[in-house]
Amino acid sequence: MTTVPSITSGALPMFLPPTGLHASLRRIWALVERYMYLLRSSGVRLIELIYWPFLQMLTWGFLQKYLADTTSPLAMGAGVLIGSVLLWDILFRSKIGFSTTFIEEMWSRNLGNLLTSPLRPFELVAGLSVWSIIRLLVGMVPVTLAAYYIFGFNLLDLGLPLAAFFGVLVLTSWALGLIAAGVILRYGLGAEELAWSLAFLLLPLCCVYYPVSVLPDWLQPVALALPPTHVFEGMRSILLHNTFDVTELWWALWLNVVYLIAGYVTFSRFLASAKVNGTLLQLGE
Repeated sequence: MTTVPSITSGALPMFLPPTGLHASLRRIWALVERYMYLLRSSGVRLIELIYWPFLQMLTWGFLQKYLADTTSPLAMGAGVLIGSVLLWDILFRSKIGFSTTFIEEMWSRNLGNLLTSPLRPFELVAGLSVWSIIRLLVGMVPVTLAAYYIFGFNLLDLGLPLAAFFGVLVLTSWALGLIAAGVILRYGLGAEELAWSLAFLLLPLCCVYYPVSVLPDWLQPVALALPPTHVFEGMRSILLHNTFDVTELWWALWLNVVYLIAGYVTFSRFLASAKVNGTLLQLGE
């Protein structure tokens, strides 16, 4: 910790937190390490990360297996339903990992302690983002392997576009998490339901299980303004037609930039408002 000598005789010395990239990375990693200890100390938390995506994969996987025997192979072939479920879970689980970790800090009345420490707001966001990816990998890797051994669907068949799809969906989840966190800061834990419902609100508009053409004409521009829509359109194009449309990916990336900026601005303004109004230390159960 750096001490700045006082100019006025008799005044108390002022302490400033270490600055620079190295110090910032240390604070981010310390936050992530804290969450790792919490996960490691609770087997229930670990099971919960795998349980829900595994259950959903089984449900949709058996449904696809049934439909593949009774309907057109083109409509239900190539594991489209299972692929949609796994990709949607990337978005949803990453979003939940970000939001619930933030809410747990509020439940335990620890958010005020964190933000009165040298930890800066953008470092808090970075720590939550890194932790959401770790939680996502812990939950999705076993489920993806199970989808391969139970239903013969290999998500890696998407090839290199899978990495792009993964990145786009994770970025979207962070944008949604920032917006939800900002609203919760503004309205308190009474708005915590938004952490779970925001992603589900977008589910029918993102065309997870059906193409955009199914939607009414007036609703299609709304769907195309959402980054995940382009991911699921691209996935269906690969699995059903063996083609990858790079334009869809670029649209998704640019839209994510817009939503991430909007999400961070929303979070920052509501956080600043909570500090000014003195409600930051009062947020909790």
